[in-house]
Amino acid sequence: MIKFCSLFSGSDGNCQFISSGHTSILVDAGLSGVKVQNEMKKLGLEPSQLDGIFVTHEHIDHIQGVGVLSRRFDIPVYATEKTWLAMESKVGKIKEKNCKLIAADQDYCLQDLLIQPFHISHDASEPLGFNVLNDKKKISLLTDTGCVNDYIVSKMRGCHIVLIESNHDEELLKVGPYPWSLKQRIMSEWGHLSNDNAAEFLKVLLNGGEHVFLGHLSRENNFPELAYKTVTYSLSEHQSLWEQNVTVHMTHRDRASTILEI
Repeated sequence: MIKFCSLFSGSDGNCQFISSGHTSILVDAGLSGVKVQNEMKKLGLEPSQLDGIFVTHEHIDHIQGVGVLSRRFDIPVYATEKTWLAMESKVGKIKEKNCKLIAADQDYCLQDLLIQPFHISHDASEPLGFNVLNDKKKISLLTDTGCVNDYIVSKMRGCHIVLIESNHDEELLKVGPYPWSLKQRIMSEWGHLSNDNAAEFLKVLLNGGEHVFLGHLSRENNFPELAYKTVTYSLSEHQSLWEQNVTVHMTHRDRASTILEI
């Protein structure tokens, strides 16, 4: 059994919970420590029982609560060397014993969870996606990447649950209020995946039967209904996938998703 819940996901903050029942981790903690703690408790989850926080990259919407949670509950934090250097001043002092180094393409065993970090494409120091495996069940997390490639597909292939960013609608972004330089950054290979990008990637990745969570939606350049309809319509055109019961779930920027156990 492996359990997944998106506590928060969006441009305001990102935090994902994964547990085998024996080992529990967060991937990112991008809202305040109090908000993460309170949302976990609403779901009957105890922050004091977390065995680690794995960090994708140093942007504030992924690390805001990392230092507070680590200090309050004595939780180890796992990040690459470049990410540690980039986020050190933002997360505050963390006990030396809780500062753990990881690297892309190097598997890490945390009790009965196997964590597989892999490279992604984003304007951060050393951004990562993660696979988390337990007893042949695999969860893949891919947010904050401006493009996908054969390497990423190969890393995520065979997942049972996938969280993928569906950050923006391309037309809404183009006509929206952002300055042109920011629009260019978001649309670049170092930015974020659009709804259409996410849909096309999923058609390549999925084999049927997976649970898909759409995450990291922009507040200004997307709507949950639009992201959902764009992706599900695209998948429905891929009839063999749709007939094999791919299930699409939405994450929320202000509350947790349903807890899924497989």
